[in-house]
Amino acid sequence: MTAYFVTGTDTGIGKTRSSCALIHALRLAGHARVVGMKPVAAGCDWVEPEDGQPGYWLNEDVAQLREASSLQVPSSFDNPYALPDAISPHIAARHAREHVDLGHIEASFHALRQHADAVVVEGAGGFIVPFCEEPGDWATSADLALRLALPVIMVVGVRLGCINHALLTQEAILARGLRLAGWIANVVDPSMPEQAANLVTLQARIQAPLLAHWPWDPEADPAELARSLRLPD
Repeated sequence: MTAYFVTGTDTGIGKTRSSCALIHALRLAGHARVVGMKPVAAGCDWVEPEDGQPGYWLNEDVAQLREASSLQVPSSFDNPYALPDAISPHIAARHAREHVDLGHIEASFHALRQHADAVVVEGAGGFIVPFCEEPGDWATSADLALRLALPVIMVVGVRLGCINHALLTQEAILARGLRLAGWIANVVDPSMPEQAANLVTLQARIQAPLLAHWPWDPEADPAELARSLRLPD
């Protein structure tokens, strides 16, 4: 069973688009049952009940991952924590009176492994975004990546400051003994000066292969982006 953990250098830099493209790329590579997972999603809309089914909270990123996936699973598996408020997960969890339990997320992930040929796990925000704030429990997205022990794919939002953000994220990944399987350069600021020079610097300093370089295009279809995405070795 193939699985990856997708993280980013910040929030809003294309993790979901990259995760969906990765799902499509895995399907193109011959994996029949591919599913995306968003363990903790902060910022949801309420979906009204219909046809006798209960209502539920739905995050836009989760909806996109489900659309890209070739396998439908219970929502408790692919999105264990759907938090209504679009704020840092640990604060959103407090508002929702939820406790983000990494053990529960790990159990949900292993449930997915029983059904899927490949799983793409999308983290929340940046690599070390906090999930909990209780005394003695400061679990972060990085702790989850370490617990799942998956190869990490880093999405770099190409804009001013991206070199520092990328190298700090790489350092945090490698310091935990995780494998950085590759990275994606996703342009989020089309007016950024010296984009090519920044990319050269990143390629020289990131200790993993560049899997894709996508120009600014907010309407890009992840299924089409998948054709230019190299899967990690």
